[in-house]
Amino acid sequence: MAKKKKENDIVTDGSRAITKFHVSDVVMVVILVILCATCVVPFIHLLAKSVSSNTAVLAKRVSFWPIGFNLDAYTSIFEDGSMVSSFLYSVIVTLVFTLMGMIACTCAAYPLSRKRLKGRTFFTFILMFPMYFSAGLIPTYLLYSDLHMLDTVWVLILPLIYAPYNMLIMKTYFQSNIPDSLEEAAFLDGATNFQIIWKIVLPLSKPILATLSLFYAVGRWNAYADNKYYIRSEGLKMVQYKLSQLVSSASEAQTAQLSGEVVVTSTPEVLQAACIMFVTIPIICVYPFLQKYFVKGVMIGAVKG
Repeated sequence: MAKKKKENDIVTDGSRAITKFHVSDVVMVVILVILCATCVVPFIHLLAKSVSSNTAVLAKRVSFWPIGFNLDAYTSIFEDGSMVSSFLYSVIVTLVFTLMGMIACTCAAYPLSRKRLKGRTFFTFILMFPMYFSAGLIPTYLLYSDLHMLDTVWVLILPLIYAPYNMLIMKTYFQSNIPDSLEEAAFLDGATNFQIIWKIVLPLSKPILATLSLFYAVGRWNAYADNKYYIRSEGLKMVQYKLSQLVSSASEAQTAQLSGEVVVTSTPEVLQAACIMFVTIPIICVYPFLQKYFVKGVMIGAVKG
């Protein structure tokens, strides 16, 4: 009995897991560390440049620690106001886009995941068809022009709220995690379809909702091509497009300016780094709150049984 108890103690304290740590595990850990470094190191480098002195950055002496600490670039951004107002506008557009996208995705995925829907194979094909083929830029531009959507905020929201890939992921999740018996029991209690979605399906689908919301939000936040093609008014341009304009002007003319209303004392390279950090940090702050659900969501279909 004492020997058996001792073996159980070994299992529970984790010592057996340590003995199974082989060379292959070390290789995988090293590879993971390198992959993580490729994401984190450039971010740290940009952060250090954004708060370093102009002379240190021009001399290429800044690596991962700021030299000659100063916040002149950030001061210029906030004093100018154009980037700040564009940032707030981008936040509003991203929130509205994410909300409408999740509503459209849910309304498409839930019916297609139920066996009682007649012709669901046909409807699934129709809704998945846009994922493989598109009309192209010129026909799309002409369509938006006929719909009077050009140079409006809706051209940044409505065309992309339905994403076939996101719908397919949500449909798969509903099929795997929402049993028909649960729905049948709700119908026996007198629940309607909307009551089932709101009170049963959505509370049980937090992982996929958080995952797809993150996909929608990050996709809209980082996109700027539609700003370039369909928006002309300065007040309707999102912050990512203004950042791309800033980087392009600095690369071509070796000068970087905001709106011209504020005197910028920072070099183009420092101002670029500060603007990139200003745009990137908010979306990074969202990840820790959704990480738990995000991990569960991306594991859909990985484990069967």
